[in-house]
Amino acid sequence: MMPDFDYDLFVIGGGSGGVRAARIASSEYGAKVAMAEEYRMGGTCVIRGCVPKKLMVFAAGHGASMDEGAAYGWQVEKGRFDWMAFRHRLDAELNRLESIYTRNAESAGVTIFHQRATVSGAHEVTLADGRKLAVKHILIATGGTPFVPEAFREAGAWTSNEVFLSDRLPASLLVLGGGFIACEMAGIFQGLGSQVTLMYRGRQVLRGFDDDLQEHVAAALVGQGIGLEVNTDLTALEKLDDGRFRATDTQGRTREFEAVLFATGRTPNTQGLGLETAGVTLGEGGEVIVDAFSQTNVPSIFAVGDVTNRIQLTPVAIREGHAFADTVFGGKPVKVDHTNVPSAVFTRPEAGSVGLTEAEARKDHAVEVYIASFRPMQTSFIGAETKALFKLVVDRDSRRVLGCHIVAPGAGELIQIAGVAVKMGATKDDFDATIAVHPTMSEELVLMKKPTR
Repeated sequence: MMPDFDYDLFVIGGGSGGVRAARIASSEYGAKVAMAEEYRMGGTCVIRGCVPKKLMVFAAGHGASMDEGAAYGWQVEKGRFDWMAFRHRLDAELNRLESIYTRNAESAGVTIFHQRATVSGAHEVTLADGRKLAVKHILIATGGTPFVPEAFREAGAWTSNEVFLSDRLPASLLVLGGGFIACEMAGIFQGLGSQVTLMYRGRQVLRGFDDDLQEHVAAALVGQGIGLEVNTDLTALEKLDDGRFRATDTQGRTREFEAVLFATGRTPNTQGLGLETAGVTLGEGGEVIVDAFSQTNVPSIFAVGDVTNRIQLTPVAIREGHAFADTVFGGKPVKVDHTNVPSAVFTRPEAGSVGLTEAEARKDHAVEVYIASFRPMQTSFIGAETKALFKLVVDRDSRRVLGCHIVAPGAGELIQIAGVAVKMGATKDDFDATIAVHPTMSEELVLMKKPTR
């Protein structure tokens, strides 16, 4: 006799990947679907990640734009940034987006439980209110959570979860870390008027990106007035009676800051979900181990997005969620291709990357490297020293473009288009055969004729 399930699919986590899976399973394939979200619908990206971060990037950029306008001849009266005016508008926008996520899921026929849910068996979830539900399939889409070294977890510093909720703009800020979030937040707060120190224990920021891209971004951060301190780590952190922080580092310095932000990475959000009890295999970092179809070792339990620690990007989670629904409920097995995924870092200027770094490519290929580094017309006209970088990594034998790396205003937009070419296997000859759009920065992608190395 077939078991009696309350739902065909139960999704734990109301972020982008989980919502996409739930909507497709319900609206396109007729599954009976429910999901649980213990905080706010929309998940990390919408509520405390990509969206509020990008809006802060826009806000921070207007200060430099006013300076640039003055240099071009506009009469500009530049005042102080009103943090709370921005915060109120940001809160309203996030509320709007959250309501859209909720409405879209419900209109697709998904039942939403606005509370925590845990896995209590291969076919059972338990809600925070004590109800137990029998479900045919479980999808874990709980994302990631900020990592703070254990020694500093009780210090009262910010993580990326709290930074959008602050009621003040700090005069001085210490940012710990060297990845996406650390570099972006350093640039944001410096652009809004804070004095920022960026401390990273590694050799250079943006580990894992191409070396030339790393160096260009680092130089831009320093050029904006950010105190970049690499090969340096925090050894002690104390919150003082006046709310300030006293920080001591491995160089022996002790300084005070109004605020401290830990941007030291994110870990899969699996703690306390009951996955081990259900027999699901987790990795050393707590990530859910899945196969190419996002299925765990327990056949009825799947996982998508950052919780699997494959590629921590929202569009990847969305693609994985859709593929899961197609595979399990649509009868169309779909594997997500995780190669040549474009990404962008919203520093100033932005950085964009797709494909292999030069170092990665040299492991298996004989390569040619093409680099153009120059001051863009828009800013060189007013004497700004910041340079743009365009770099192609090419297989010498097949001429295929293995990687493209850009540091320039709008690099996030540019790398999306370049990503299409790299994904489809375009060659350097294809790039060369394309006529340039002049005058633009991106024309350098098709004008670099001689290898740099």
